[in-house]
Amino acid sequence: MTTHGDPATPAGTPTVAARTGPTDAGEDRPATTGDDSLPAALAGLRAAIGAARFPLALPSAEPARRAGGSLTDQLDDYLLPRLRRLDAPLLVVVGGSTGAGKSTLVNSLVQARVSAAGVLRPTTRSPVLVCNPADSGWFRKGELLPGLTRTTEPSEDPRTLQLVTAPALPAGLAFLDAPDIDSVVDANRALAGQLLAAADLWLFVTTAARYADAVPWELLRSARARGAVIAMVLDRVPPEAADEIAAHLSEMLAAQELGAAPLFVLPETWVDGQGLLPDRVTAPLAAWFARLAADADARAAVVRQTLDGALGALHPAVEGLADAAEEQVTAADALDERVLAAYRGAHRTVEQGLKDGRLLRGEVLARWQEFVGTGEFFRTLEARIGRLRDRVVAAVTGRPAPASELRDAIESQLVTLLRGVAAEAAENAYTGWKAHPAGAALLGPELAHPSADLPERAERLVREWQRGVLELVRAEGGDRRFVARTAAYAVNATGLAVMIAVFASTAFIPTGLEVATGAGTTVAAQTVLQAIFGDQAVRTLAAKARADLLDRVRALLDDEAARYLDRTAQARPAADTAEALRGAADRVEIARNRSGLAGAAAAGLPGTGGGGS
Repeated sequence: MTTHGDPATPAGTPTVAARTGPTDAGEDRPATTGDDSLPAALAGLRAAIGAARFPLALPSAEPARRAGGSLTDQLDDYLLPRLRRLDAPLLVVVGGSTGAGKSTLVNSLVQARVSAAGVLRPTTRSPVLVCNPADSGWFRKGELLPGLTRTTEPSEDPRTLQLVTAPALPAGLAFLDAPDIDSVVDANRALAGQLLAAADLWLFVTTAARYADAVPWELLRSARARGAVIAMVLDRVPPEAADEIAAHLSEMLAAQELGAAPLFVLPETWVDGQGLLPDRVTAPLAAWFARLAADADARAAVVRQTLDGALGALHPAVEGLADAAEEQVTAADALDERVLAAYRGAHRTVEQGLKDGRLLRGEVLARWQEFVGTGEFFRTLEARIGRLRDRVVAAVTGRPAPASELRDAIESQLVTLLRGVAAEAAENAYTGWKAHPAGAALLGPELAHPSADLPERAERLVREWQRGVLELVRAEGGDRRFVARTAAYAVNATGLAVMIAVFASTAFIPTGLEVATGAGTTVAAQTVLQAIFGDQAVRTLAAKARADLLDRVRALLDDEAARYLDRTAQARPAADTAEALRGAADRVEIARNRSGLAGAAAAGLPGTGGGGS
């Protein structure tokens, strides 16, 4: 076997990878009170990540959920327990591609058949952790990888961790045989990534046939980003091609800034009756690990370097989560605005309908003319208004039958308008959401139309508004003696005239100058009201009645919009999620710098030793 890497470099370990988190992160944020230790800062970050939600269907949501899960796993599985016990045994996670020979290598290094090896794939379905009997207590306690159930028997459950002791393995060192990183079983693949993130040292095993595969290199780049200590094993190499393949792999490692990682090359060979590799093949690697196990300072240096690298990688990773959280809030705001714009447009349509005379046409116009008389009456009334107050009062108090028909016509016209604008607003809001990925995921077919009970609610709204107009006439009529003198029908008739006056511009149409149907009708209504109450009272009554109607319409449309807004409210993450994540990450960075871990060097580790076979 040949080894590569600089023997003078302690353990051939890479330097801590560059980090994107600011050295003085958080100086522009208010300092927190209480425990400012690194474990406390990490616990705060764990809580912030756990509280972050990414419910809206955005392209960044699923990656953010996965990243948050990975960060949570690493905090729980490795960072928090490792910080509590820096002197715990060094955990070497053995990872690699399917069929690379990981289990055979682990068995050979500990000189016992502790992990199943064979031709069926995947062989390792649940992880196997091998340690010296003196170290088994630490791993049994479950502080490291607390989510895995401990067992001493082989298991098919990927959420179990089989603990095996091997006296031949030096104390202070443990091997964890992980599932294949490219397993066809999704759960195995995910678990392999989780275990690698909990390693003090990553031992990657690949083969001469598969060392250039994409999946291992993705994980190696991830390891480099985390500043983890890495060693490589190139297995099953034909002796005649060993130098060429090893040189090529070394070039690839250097290109990925992993050139300092020690590389051990294992030639094609046979296994003995127990399925173990010959001692001469594994001797250099076993000797390297033996020196590492015997040197407490070297083990501590590996732990500190990997721990510091993992801590340094938190800041940029959390920044990505914060960006995704901001996208969630921005998307929720955008969805809300599309709904609000649709229903604002509906409200404007109603406002315009009270200005442009459209409500004074058709049935309403016919019933109004029946109610107050002919156009000749309008002209006479307009010319002699000062002398005809009593005649006007008689006119509006002596025609009971047309009043009911006019009230019904007004109600029908308004209800038709409200149903139309509500339907248009629902369609516009639905279309707006359908064009947005997050909105489309929240839609239900019922939102394409107004609420099923909208017609009844619209009818109730108009009837209640009409009653409100009558109350307004009673309460604020200019001549209260008129109301008392002419009794209930006068109030009803006058209220109808106020309703007609509402169906026009807020600026009254100059009397006698308009001849269009709608305008003429409005003039007539104003003339009747002026004859009864006076000009200023007419303006006050019509303005208040109009404002009351628009307020009721707004409430109706707000209820319709709430069908949409309630969905975004339920899906919307907390507005301060991004700020909480960034603040927590900043506090970790500050605590890391104070802890002395930052920039930890792996000085004093044993060299690779050189030699080969």
